Amino acid sequence: QVQLVESGGGLAQPGGSLRLSCKASGIFLSSYHMSWYRQIPGKERELVAVIRRIGGSTSYADSVKGRFTISRDNAKNTVYLQMNSLKPEDTAVYYCNAAHFLIPSNNYWGQGTQVTVSS
Repeated sequence: QVQLVESGGGLAQPGGSLRLSCKASGIFLSSYHMSWYRQIPGKERELVAVIRRIGGSTSYADSVKGRFTISRDNAKNTVYLQMNSLKPEDTAVYYCNAAHFLIPSNNYWGQGTQVTVSS
């Protein structure tokens, strides 16, 4: 059974930092492109950052460029999202996604972790 378990969310002050983790089980992350999405109630899920399975190339939403960093440790089967200089508009539920590089139907989501940025 495939599971993606996010952790590290919580309350942060504006300008603060949080580090999210996504631990995978039942799959080998080395075969997957990994992404972080976020969602605010009533809005569509938004792609925040992507890290490819080979080479580790990354892409970011314009709204988080220069502030967020996605990374992966395939040996630990874990993906991270380092979030710095947090803003109130970063408040959302953050989801981890695993997309197999060859099999589109092998696409998995975590349960989400709440991030709240407020003073």
